[in-house]
Amino acid sequence: MQALIFNQQITFMQYLDHFFGYPIPIFIKNLIIGIAAILLGLLIKFIIHKIFIMLSRWWDSVIIKSTIKHLRRPIAVFIPLLLLNSSLDIMVMPASVRLHLDKMLEIALTAIFALILIRLINVLEDFFYLKYDLNKENNLKERKIRTQLQFVRKFIVSLIILITAAIILLSFESMRKIGAGLLTGVGIGGIIIGFAAQKSLGNLLAGFQIAFTQPIRIDDVLIVEGEWGRVEEITLTYVVVSIWDQRRLILPITYFIEKPFQNWTRVSADLLGTVFLYMDYTIPIEPLRQELTRLLTTNSLWDKRVNVVQVTDTNKDGSIEIRFLMSASNSSRAFDLRCNVREAMITFIQNNYPESLPKTRLEHKDKFANL
Repeated sequence: MQALIFNQQITFMQYLDHFFGYPIPIFIKNLIIGIAAILLGLLIKFIIHKIFIMLSRWWDSVIIKSTIKHLRRPIAVFIPLLLLNSSLDIMVMPASVRLHLDKMLEIALTAIFALILIRLINVLEDFFYLKYDLNKENNLKERKIRTQLQFVRKFIVSLIILITAAIILLSFESMRKIGAGLLTGVGIGGIIIGFAAQKSLGNLLAGFQIAFTQPIRIDDVLIVEGEWGRVEEITLTYVVVSIWDQRRLILPITYFIEKPFQNWTRVSADLLGTVFLYMDYTIPIEPLRQELTRLLTTNSLWDKRVNVVQVTDTNKDGSIEIRFLMSASNSSRAFDLRCNVREAMITFIQNNYPESLPKTRLEHKDKFANL
């Protein structure tokens, strides 16, 4: 094999001398071969890019567009480096120089290939995100799939990075020697690492549990730590909850395994909303029912499921508690619907039954009444 490579080197070098008409220094020949390999790689990349551009015009596919977006630059580096690495076989150079060039190109190709794998995951992610769109009215299935995809993607990307780093480090002889030396203390080292990584492993296992049992999902509406918000991001170690006033609540992922919280969209996004008003005993209830029905039927936020007016309590201060119960397709619409109904009912009572607004009654006894 080495003799074949040597013959190829001699033949190609002689061809260069014949092409230019006079002997060329070996360094210049190597430089010409390297530049030619890189230019050929750029040409191949250009052709592939143009092919994908034409395909994207003829076929409106998210896979093609995402491939162009995510893989264009890594491929533009990978192909020229791959051809440059192959061209080393026909270059003439000292063994020590060849060894260093081989090592540098090997590391670069390994890193670029890992980047390509990560970008391929991004392409698949774009495809599934388009297929499972969260903008649907009833997006329970989409949120389930996205939660699993997001966690699995981050886990696989972390795994690719760790394996790539290990391959690069183990390619150095000194690192392999260090690793062999450490094997003698692997028992004690394993115990130490186990204690040190206990929290991280707990977070990782909690992440798997959340991804597949799904007590929470992406875009779920939660009441956590007394705050109302939506799950914005689930990472390997923490969860980001977007609060209604644009704050971000960051919680360790184990929080959702160990502590109670409210999930308003666990089974469905549908929600019941309540409005409580406190009125005098003289308020008639039937007109309030009719007015609530009128308000709901003209309000696009109502999902036409629940429409109830009930007197739910009487208070010692001489007032009654009236509950207006209504339904909406999600928590945001339910909140807006409650505000609309509360304002409209107060206005209705002020205009039609102002005497039934809450009153404070005082009992006055005349001490001379029995004289």
